[in-house]
Amino acid sequence: MDEPTRPVDAIADAYVEEHAALDPIAATEHGIAGHEDRMTDLSPDGFAAREELVRRTLAAVRAATPSDEREQAAQDAFVERLTLTLERSEARVPQSEVSVIVSGLHDVRMVFDLMDTSTEEGWRNVSKRLAAVGPTLDGYRRTLEESAGAGHVSARRQYAEVAGQVRQWTGQGSTPSIFATLVSKAPDGPLKQELERHAGEATDAVAELGRFLTDELAPRGREADAVGREHYELASRYFLGARVDLEETYAWGWEELRRIEDEMRVIADGFVPGGSIEDAAQHLDDDPARFIEGKDAFRDWMQELADRTLEELAGVHFDIPDPVRRIECCIAPTQDGGVYYTGPSEDFSRPGRMWWSVPEGITRFSPWREVTTVFHEGVPGHHLQVGQTIFRRELLNRWQRQMCWVSGSGEGWALYAERLMDELGYLQDPADRLGMLGAQGMRAARVVVDIGMHLQLPIPDPNPFGFHPGETWTPGLVLEFMRAHSQDDDATLRFEVNRYLGWPGQAPSYKVGERLWLRARDEAKARQGSEFDLRTFHRQALDLGSVGLDPLLASLARL
Repeated sequence: MDEPTRPVDAIADAYVEEHAALDPIAATEHGIAGHEDRMTDLSPDGFAAREELVRRTLAAVRAATPSDEREQAAQDAFVERLTLTLERSEARVPQSEVSVIVSGLHDVRMVFDLMDTSTEEGWRNVSKRLAAVGPTLDGYRRTLEESAGAGHVSARRQYAEVAGQVRQWTGQGSTPSIFATLVSKAPDGPLKQELERHAGEATDAVAELGRFLTDELAPRGREADAVGREHYELASRYFLGARVDLEETYAWGWEELRRIEDEMRVIADGFVPGGSIEDAAQHLDDDPARFIEGKDAFRDWMQELADRTLEELAGVHFDIPDPVRRIECCIAPTQDGGVYYTGPSEDFSRPGRMWWSVPEGITRFSPWREVTTVFHEGVPGHHLQVGQTIFRRELLNRWQRQMCWVSGSGEGWALYAERLMDELGYLQDPADRLGMLGAQGMRAARVVVDIGMHLQLPIPDPNPFGFHPGETWTPGLVLEFMRAHSQDDDATLRFEVNRYLGWPGQAPSYKVGERLWLRARDEAKARQGSEFDLRTFHRQALDLGSVGLDPLLASLARL
């Protein structure tokens, strides 16, 4: 792009190049080629270098004058993200954050899931990265020690839980090391021998960091799981890209959960007259026609539904570019629990992927629960949003396409997509609709427990469910509440609760993000009246990329 005429885009594109060089793991995650043989420097110096890049870029983009409305939207989004990134770095959040779902260690482990193993060059890059795991984790250990020395630590519970994950990843449980499993797929020959040696070294390095978490950091960790208001307000702004009234949102979460469960009870009565939601769920789970046995069979079901939905929506309800009409459904190499999406590479040679991390021992799956999850992770959810963003070279700079991700916008859109599929008639089976509402209810319950727990708010007296009125949230009450308002298995719920406790502010971003997406749609309808067209609204909104919700609403208001 021509720097004199498009200054914001020029600054953003330069930032992508510099950031990819400083953070090769993120480069792979974002699908930016050229850094596959290196690991990110997780030492204190590495974090400092990335902070300096953010600080310098933020000053430059604030001083730039946008050339048109498109650049104005890009500047708003870029300034919002970099400002919060800098605030988090100065608060030592990324340097000290260790939880069951996010940490430098999780980044190191997960990057191998995204690497090319179809060529010899790809396997050589894997080998080089495996060899770098030990030195990378040595640097990360120094960062964690330095942060702890300054009083920046995670909760004791998170160190213990991550150490447990490490034991599973490194073959200390009932499954082999994830690195050994990875390299077992390489072609026989000298390179495979090198891969096996480096996989062993990487396994040892990860296991050693697990012992460090147990022996040295856990005793220094916070006894309290709640992070408090200052930390939580920053986290909420970061994950939403918007400021919200946390007390009002907490109260809304209670009422939204009651509304959803009222709908669920009506459907449940159709399956088990006079029974509860739990009775209906058990009835459906026990129906041989409604479950699938085996991980591979379940993956194949996901793939078929994702492919069919994509083809049916393309050109009818959404404008879906040809390169986006490919998605892969995968069983994740871990057994931590959870479902997640990884986007395509910049050239779409690596497709977007839906990953299912299946807890140990789970072999039976209930599709009625997961139809809505496929819509969330696939089309019209994450895969459409992320894929369309990457495709729009003519509208978005490289940072917008490859690097900008805001949970409130992305997860809010994906949850909105689940509701939208009901509006479009894709949940005609009452069981599938019950599954969608169950997923919505779980996200509303997250709003309640995440805000309530971390801000130590009182449980309302009275409340719609008669749940411990007047008491203060504890981890035990969080688990009890989630059990009462979710039909997930206990292993999944325990992981989910640990996730909320260790990743404050992220879990509410789904439902709060959906709330703001619905508000954006309502405002567009009010502005445009009879000229409002839903397909056009979706295209215009997605063409802005995954931006903070405040910049999103402002940009949509200008359309």
